[in-house]
Amino acid sequence: MSTAVLAEATIRRVEVTDETITAHLADGRVISVPLAWSWRLSEATPAQRAHWELIGDGHGVHWPDVDEDISAEGMLNGVPAPRPRGTQHLTMRSANKRRKPATVRALAKRSPRKRTS
Repeated sequence: MSTAVLAEATIRRVEVTDETITAHLADGRVISVPLAWSWRLSEATPAQRAHWELIGDGHGVHWPDVDEDISAEGMLNGVPAPRPRGTQHLTMRSANKRRKPATVRALAKRSPRKRTS
């Protein structure tokens, strides 16, 4: 009788395309999730996506240019990163261009509302 032992998933390398985040694991498995699971990486440039480092002995990946962390466990269990709510948050592209997102610009163009008591 043999017993299967679950090995912890550790990442050896990562590739990010315009559509997917792909992690190559130490045990030979390959995990791929939609790029949309990471709004930070979705909005990052190809150079920012290519600049990553392993963290936690390969249990996760960190992209320092966009401050994003993704774990092998999160990819395996299907845990996308939630986008912050509200118009106060600047997207990376708009922050890189030093301008407000379209929703904030549109709100700023509206005429002020009069208060009624």
